[in-house]
Parts: sequence; structure tokens; C-alpha cells
Amino acid sequence: MAVNVDDFKKSLQLWASGVTVVTTKSDKYGLQGMTVSAFSSVSANPPQILVCLNKNADTVNGIDESQYLAVNVLRADQQQVSNQFAGGASQEERFENTPYISSANGMPLLNDSIVSLDCKVIEKVSAGSHWVFIGEVQDSICREGEPLLYFSGSYRGLADQ
Repeated sequence: MAVNVDDFKKSLQLWASGVTVVTTKSDKYGLQGMTVSAFSSVSANPPQILVCLNKNADTVNGIDESQYLAVNVLRADQQQVSNQFAGGASQEERFENTPYISSANGMPLLNDSIVSLDCKVIEKVSAGSHWVFIGEVQDSICREGEPLLYFSGSYRGLADQ
């Protein structure tokens, strides 16, 4: 028998993760983005990543249409950006006051993130309440800064060594 949902969620809160904003742009849905902590590398050759998005998230529709997405790894001082893209705000409001450039594939790459990965979707897998999107990285931009972390329901930063 599987663990109950509450125990599962409590367990996963003890896993520190980076915070990303996954963005896309499509003709029908326009600019879309959402905060995502379920992000990982998959393969170095070819360069592939995965992100997990709730099946009810409207950003899924834009990714399905465009077949592209960008993963923007947030900087430690971008808690407000994480909150803005986490929900409640309209897609238009999410991008207000969040400067970005467009990738060669038209994906919004957030200017102040420490990493932006422009990805072509190569696979979409159903996994319970979420879709797992596997993307092949077409381009990457690395910038200076420390990552924003999330642990036990709170934002964190790296500890000094």
C-alpha cells in the first residue's frame, strides 16, 4: 500500500530544491509561465532535462501547442518572481515587471535568472496528477548569482562555506 498523500507531501518538504520558472509562448495562448521545483537533468548527451507540471496548470496548454519550453533557474533574491509565477496572478500579471528576452525559438528567458535553458519538447509522459515533459536543450545562458532554494515550506539560500 502506498503512503498517504499528507505523509508523502511532508516527506518531500524535507528535500531542498532549486526554484525555477518554466515559460513558454504559443500563438493561441501567448506568454505563459509557472513556478516549478520539479526539475532535473536527464542526459548530458544528448542534453536533456525534465520538468513536472500539474495537469491542471494552464501553462501545459501553451507547451503542448508550441512544443517548446524554457527553464529559468531563479537567483536567491528572486523570491518575489517565484511567488508571482506560483499562481493566483493572471499570465499577463506574471510577466509584468519581469524582464525577459526571447530565445531563437521564441521562448521567454528571464533576464535575471542565473540559468535559462531553451528546450524542445521531445516527450510528454503522464505520471499521476502531473505531466513529465522531457526537453532537449537547444541553448543555455548562464549568469552570475546564487540559486534560490526551497526547503520545508520556506525559501532559503546557500550557507557560506
